[in-house]
Amino acid sequence: MSASDKAALPPQVLQEARRRESRQRWRETRVMWPFIAPAVLMVSLFLLMPVVIDIILSFTRWQRFSGLDEFAGVANYQRLFAIPYFGQAMANTAIWVLASVTLPLIIGLGLALVFRGVPFQETIKSIWFLPKVLAPTAVGAIWAYMYAPRGVINSIVSGVTGQDFDFGWLYSPMTVTSSVILTSVWSSVGISMVLLLLGLAAIPKDPIEAARVDGASSWQIFGYVVLPLLLPTIIVVTILNVVAGFTAFDLLWVMASSFPGKRTLSLAVYMYYESFSNASWAYGAAIAVVLGGMVLVVSAVLAVLQSYVEKRIR
Repeated sequence: MSASDKAALPPQVLQEARRRESRQRWRETRVMWPFIAPAVLMVSLFLLMPVVIDIILSFTRWQRFSGLDEFAGVANYQRLFAIPYFGQAMANTAIWVLASVTLPLIIGLGLALVFRGVPFQETIKSIWFLPKVLAPTAVGAIWAYMYAPRGVINSIVSGVTGQDFDFGWLYSPMTVTSSVILTSVWSSVGISMVLLLLGLAAIPKDPIEAARVDGASSWQIFGYVVLPLLLPTIIVVTILNVVAGFTAFDLLWVMASSFPGKRTLSLAVYMYYESFSNASWAYGAAIAVVLGGMVLVVSAVLAVLQSYVEKRIR
């Protein structure tokens, strides 16, 4: 019923219709809650409650052996900016997030364009997606062996140059960051490619055919037709990569736990180190709050951007 038709109805009829709609919504809600209540309970117990407890702990002086001594106010947060390691961890995390977002996205988009419409596409996607199925600790252990002084990479270099080469890729501050980033890209580029392939498959063919009829080149079709329609998928991939970059821990800890030059000391690694190695649970909780806040802010901005782009496309 249109708005003009509703306006023509008597007030008593409209009031009765609103009551009927309200009763219907209440009946649907009563039917819905028994189904979603277990999920809400699980999320509250295992996601929301730990977050609340972590925020509370960040305002205390809780340590592993001394227990909850007293509330400390914002002392733990003041300590964050007084210790240079936090600044170093922030810078390393920024580098890691930038690499985790740009490299898998660019390489994944290139692979998606190359493999779009080719035969055996499902097999190709499975091969590229396989590293993502492996546990990050297993990936880190495999690549740590490859980067070892007597590992696979140095053996290849020695075979090509004919000279003995035993460089420690994960022990030098100059190469440890790029080495771990390369491993991360190898592990995550597959899911970026698969998602972008799905996004390309969802693009309607009519705008592309119309642009081709108008004489547009392949680059013009990609830049003015394909890329704008692919933006929502690109933002989804960006959000996933941003969260993965901020929370990166497994590869950094397995491959470079010695922190050469503090180059692999990210916020997630620093949080774990302070909480479990130094037994400073409250200080580690403060690091976790800052890290979680950064992830929420960046993800919220990207989500708003995604909503705006989708509305513009429609």
